[in-house]
Amino acid sequence: MAPKYAIYGQFSVKSDVYSFSVPLLEMISGKKNRGFNHLKHGLNLVGHAWRLWKEGNPLELIDSFLQESCTLSEVLRCIHISLLCVQKHLEDRLRMLYVVLMLSSEIALE
Repeated sequence: MAPKYAIYGQFSVKSDVYSFSVPLLEMISGKKNRGFNHLKHGLNLVGHAWRLWKEGNPLELIDSFLQESCTLSEVLRCIHISLLCVQKHLEDRLRMLYVVLMLSSEIALE
């Protein structure tokens, strides 16, 4: 659930994008966002994914079962797209049209 909706009850088109990306991160990591709390950093799943991305370690997010059966470049693309969808500011989040095009590799990642 998008934070602005959860906290203030405000919904927008960009709330859909946020709500789409969290389950994608959950599938990639094998962990639920709700109840996830990184012991060392106190971050939820989205914050943890951002930290790993910024540190250059996005592969650490990927569930070990998924690593064995996927194309890592495609999973990294999904992580990147997910993070573009959970930007703090609504105006910085992707539109769903771009998410679909990026997932289908029809346009380059920004």
